[in-house]
Amino acid sequence: MIESSFSDRTKFRMGCAIWAYKQWVGDLFPPKSKASDFLNLYSRRFTCVEGNTTFYSIPDRATVDRWKSETPPGFKFCPKLPKTLTHSGKLASSISGALQFLELMQGLDDRLGVLFAQLPPSYSPANFADLETFLRGWKGADLALEIRHAQWFQEPHRSRLNELLRELKIGRVLLDTRPIYECEDDPQLESERKKPKVPLQPDVTAPFTLIRYISHPTLNQQYLEEWVKIVDRWLQQGTEIYFFVHCPVEEHSPQNARQFQRLLEQQDVNVPPLPWDLIEQPPSQMSLF
Repeated sequence: MIESSFSDRTKFRMGCAIWAYKQWVGDLFPPKSKASDFLNLYSRRFTCVEGNTTFYSIPDRATVDRWKSETPPGFKFCPKLPKTLTHSGKLASSISGALQFLELMQGLDDRLGVLFAQLPPSYSPANFADLETFLRGWKGADLALEIRHAQWFQEPHRSRLNELLRELKIGRVLLDTRPIYECEDDPQLESERKKPKVPLQPDVTAPFTLIRYISHPTLNQQYLEEWVKIVDRWLQQGTEIYFFVHCPVEEHSPQNARQFQRLLEQQDVNVPPLPWDLIEQPPSQMSLF
């Protein structure tokens, strides 16, 4: 029954930024789960994962093969291009390295979802020609782009970028940081790497889109209700959606994602069941009295 929700025809997938977090043991993962089993367990509870790990370190082929073998058919990895390629100056000189990285990731076979390139906050529209050269040099797999410099969100740069992305069928990574910036209770106070405060512009430029929802540990309802309506509309239009739930307090990410799943189901949005919800819980011990 669980496997049936992992169809390549699925237009909606949801997951977290990572798959290995020891504080999830006892909640997302069964009690006493071992770290070596985290990916296997995670991939049977969510349908995708944001590949943050590849941003910091490029895995070897044996590791990529292991990722594939430990996950069920239909599960998707969305690897982030390494920062050595996207955060080292001009992008055009990184085309060869990016294609080598893609070739490595294609070892995931049917587990490979959309790859994405996150640009640093310093990369402005002044680099448009460099960005265009890089994007036109990308071949062989779906790619999405995350921008962070404030000018990309202003006209005429917003429209110019979207026009290029639509031509090349490259998606936009939509970063929603409203829950952590519009609430008085700032959950990032103890965080080493704070998320950027950028406007949410729900622009779809490809047959797919990636949403990085930066959730608040407790204050999410109004924002998730907005996303329910957007997701419903996009699914009806045939857009494939990857929805990733982050949280500065990482313990809360899985349950916040589960909360969104329940809101979608309550509003009869056409999404597959969350595999986590299909796993039978062990029966509680019957009372002897």
